[in-house]
Amino acid sequence: MDTSIRPEFRRKLNSGTTLFAPHCPDPLVARLCERLGYDAGYLGGAGLGHRLAVSEALLNVSDLASATSAVRLRSDLPLVVDGGVGFGDAIHVQRMVWELERAGASAIELEDQVAPKRASHHRDIEHLVSTAEMVGKVRFAVEARTDPDLVLIARTGAVQNEDFDSAITRLEAYLDAGADAVMLLPADEDQLAEAPRRLGAPLATLTSFDSQSQRRWQELGYALVIDPITGETAAFDALRRAYDRQRRGEPSGTSPATAMALFRELHELARFEELYEVERATTEPAG
Repeated sequence: MDTSIRPEFRRKLNSGTTLFAPHCPDPLVARLCERLGYDAGYLGGAGLGHRLAVSEALLNVSDLASATSAVRLRSDLPLVVDGGVGFGDAIHVQRMVWELERAGASAIELEDQVAPKRASHHRDIEHLVSTAEMVGKVRFAVEARTDPDLVLIARTGAVQNEDFDSAITRLEAYLDAGADAVMLLPADEDQLAEAPRRLGAPLATLTSFDSQSQRRWQELGYALVIDPITGETAAFDALRRAYDRQRRGEPSGTSPATAMALFRELHELARFEELYEVERATTEPAG
């Protein structure tokens, strides 16, 4: 792992600029995001839960660590990893931090819902732990890391489940416990503008990049904007359309020549040429 990835991500997070992190479930997408110039990628629990068809609630720490390690093996893109509720109480959170730090995460997101996490959070039925319990989780997450440049992001669902003022109070407590950044999901434009003014720390949110211009996010004062939706839904929609057409005996919508060109582009993006060079050096006769 490039040892500059974490400190550079932390520096940018605290620089006063807005970083953008799209859905990034695997190494190939990470390499694409890196090529396109994104600041980071987001390995979200919901996205991984969809890919495994088990929901985020049934993921385990090994699932997350394995996915994180796979990205880090083939990409230097900073990765924000959704640690969910930490898989239990404070000692489970500590183990999560050990595993994801070793796997190469640049940042870990920890939220204040109950553990074990419930599948119904996908349909907006959530239950929060007390502020005191979450403060304990944050404190021991901070103690668990060995690299001080690993960023810990404390997220609250209090806007949706209590109220905006409660969310701000919770996040202030999480910052006091040692969180490097905090995250909330404002319910309206007023809250969107007010949250950065009330929190003197890097602030993150989950949304579609399209909901505001990039310049607007900067003006509002957000340090990190994560889009966990667009990439996943766009990929699924394109795949569904193509497969549905083929199943009905119709052209997929992409010509065979274009499809083969894109297929070769995947080889290039995945850096297969490096592997070909090894084979040329070891299996082809010299001369």
